[in-house]
Amino acid sequence: MRDAGAVRVKAVYLAIGVNLEGNKEVLGLWIAQTEGAKFWLHVVTELKNRGVQDIFIACVDGLKGFPEAIEAVYPKAAVQLCIVHLLRNSLNFVSWKMRKEIAADLKLIYTAATADLAEQRLSEFEAKWDKDYQSISLIWRRNWARVIPFFDYPPEIRKVIYTTNAIESINMSLRKVIKTRSSFPTDDAVSKLFYLALRNICKKWTMPIRDWKAALNRFTIQFEERMKPS
Repeated sequence: MRDAGAVRVKAVYLAIGVNLEGNKEVLGLWIAQTEGAKFWLHVVTELKNRGVQDIFIACVDGLKGFPEAIEAVYPKAAVQLCIVHLLRNSLNFVSWKMRKEIAADLKLIYTAATADLAEQRLSEFEAKWDKDYQSISLIWRRNWARVIPFFDYPPEIRKVIYTTNAIESINMSLRKVIKTRSSFPTDDAVSKLFYLALRNICKKWTMPIRDWKAALNRFTIQFEERMKPS
């Protein structure tokens, strides 16, 4: 984007929420040249001021300072690292020949019934693979505090917090919109283009997300005191 007489690369961030009817909603779009704790606090505070009263579980993709900002504004929220992102980052260190076997062993970790069992399986993974792929176990250990909330929930809820693929699908559609443009004159030009594109994308969201009824039943039990009567 053109900014103060120069062309700068900026990131565009999206937040999507799933409401109690199981429908996805785009909650906001932010353009940033630099990210950090202050920027993320601004983003989450804006969501709060615009009417997002509570967040049960936030599924994020490892942006630095973002989980802390969510917890500052929504102290009851559980911040969960996207398991799919963690897997992709892990497999970046692995040759194609070994990917299937290592992915199968990683699956034993994130499909464990409890956090204790998951940690036991992580230790088994380390014993088996650290000689050649210690970088993988280091990634999981470093992010473990953001992984273990996943194990507090039954399978019905795990299915809907397993990944941020809903946002990635939108990102792919938005990239198609801008791929033929070399630069934009202003931030507003990008915002307007994306806003119009998002309106078209959201028209296709006519059904609740997959397996929502089962998840809602579990949410009703898990967060009974925080559920607002409809």
